[in-house]
Amino acid sequence: MHIEKVSTHIVNWLKDYAQKAGVNGFVVGISGGIDSAVTSTLCAQTKLKVLCIEMPIHQAASHVSRAQEHIAQLKSRFDNVQDIQVNLTPVFEEFKTEVSMDGDTAVVDMALANTRARLRMTTLYYYAGLKGLLVAGTGNKVEDFGVGFYTKYGDGGVDLSPIADLLKSEVYDIGTFVGVPESIMKAKPSDGLFGDARSDEDQIGANYDELEWAMQMLDQGKTLNDFTGRQHEVFKIFKRYNSANKHKMIPIPICLIPPELK
Repeated sequence: MHIEKVSTHIVNWLKDYAQKAGVNGFVVGISGGIDSAVTSTLCAQTKLKVLCIEMPIHQAASHVSRAQEHIAQLKSRFDNVQDIQVNLTPVFEEFKTEVSMDGDTAVVDMALANTRARLRMTTLYYYAGLKGLLVAGTGNKVEDFGVGFYTKYGDGGVDLSPIADLLKSEVYDIGTFVGVPESIMKAKPSDGLFGDARSDEDQIGANYDELEWAMQMLDQGKTLNDFTGRQHEVFKIFKRYNSANKHKMIPIPICLIPPELK
């Protein structure tokens, strides 16, 4: 990958899209992870307004410190960057008092994790509407089109996706090039939706290098029968997520009414 050329291409694409849409810039949710750090830095390079929003909900301390370090660094480099912290913990806790918490603990925990992402999406769109900005998505290609590792109408609810055609390894390459803080570059990827420091790998059962490999193998038409050992296990994990989350990756189904019925 031609890192500098790709970075420039994304920045120009962002700038062109915003200008055609007649908006002032972008709002980006900052998590303390590599994807939001790269996305916000590329947005900042457009010289358009960028609002970075930190939205903790019982957040792990390491995530908060990395997010704050990144925002401080970005503001020191770009005068078009502003930030705000919106503490959504009270909102989340109030929501829990109004809904049923009955059922299997794991199922309830997952529903609440997705609720966190949707509360954050609502916050991003509130400020986007308030300030005439576009919500810039932070999903990469493996998450968005491989395993579907995001929340529908949560972090998947965005106006545009600048890094969604980049594999996770390519996001790291861009991160090095644009000067993302070392603490973020070294941190294990995490969606931060459970109030602890569990990583994406802890949840999925495979790391992003393995998932990239599996995604490439699927594109080549490989099947489970082509692999043994760890490769077989990883490919099985990838296929399971890819199948279960396919509904996130395709357009919303529409029931078309036959003309003769209208």
